[in-house]
Amino acid sequence: MMDKNLCTFCNLIQGAAEVSVCHEDSDAIAFMDIQPVNNGHVLVVPREHYESLLEVPEDLGIHLFRVTMQLSNAVRRVSGCEDLNIVVSSGEAAGQDEPHFHVHIIPRRANDGFDIPLPFNGSAMPDRTVLDAYAARIIAALRDPMKVDSRPRDGTDRRSVASMERSVALPTYKESDRMKPGRSRPPAPGTARRSPSSARASVINTREGAHGELLPESSSNDERG
Repeated sequence: MMDKNLCTFCNLIQGAAEVSVCHEDSDAIAFMDIQPVNNGHVLVVPREHYESLLEVPEDLGIHLFRVTMQLSNAVRRVSGCEDLNIVVSSGEAAGQDEPHFHVHIIPRRANDGFDIPLPFNGSAMPDRTVLDAYAARIIAALRDPMKVDSRPRDGTDRRSVASMERSVALPTYKESDRMKPGRSRPPAPGTARRSPSSARASVINTREGAHGELLPESSSNDERG
């Protein structure tokens, strides 16, 4: 964890620089962003230093979101913007620019030039087995978080990961196979979901794609074309 004395937000909270506060309580503070997308752009910040979402205690996270909801209604009225983005960037790869967890409340106007493009155009629609496999793994992680870590760090027990992989196998595929004529498309939105047990029964080994996604393996018949 970084030195709190080097944290911009910690310094602001301690009064070491000018800040325009719009909410404060014993656990949270909210102030105006000095580089706003639109006027009314607010940051909601825990008083105690936590670098990422994963470090924030659950009860504090609930409190921060409650504050965010209350402020969002006020920001909407004051800014005159009916539309909002609530943005959390947790970690460098996600675009976090300050090493102190915070929530953005961003009032939005048409053609304001800011964008968070979703759905993500850089990703193809996964096969249903991929979605089922991730759903099954997430359920397993909720039930026993200590057993699920798809990217173990040094010093972690990799045997627990192997145990999880056996219980929830993951699908793979070769990206080129999805382009071959005659391959079935993923089920249309609104089709019936399969249960986690059926998902586990229908998937096989795994590899990752360019964006870290799980890729379903084609059958040997498909590979022969």
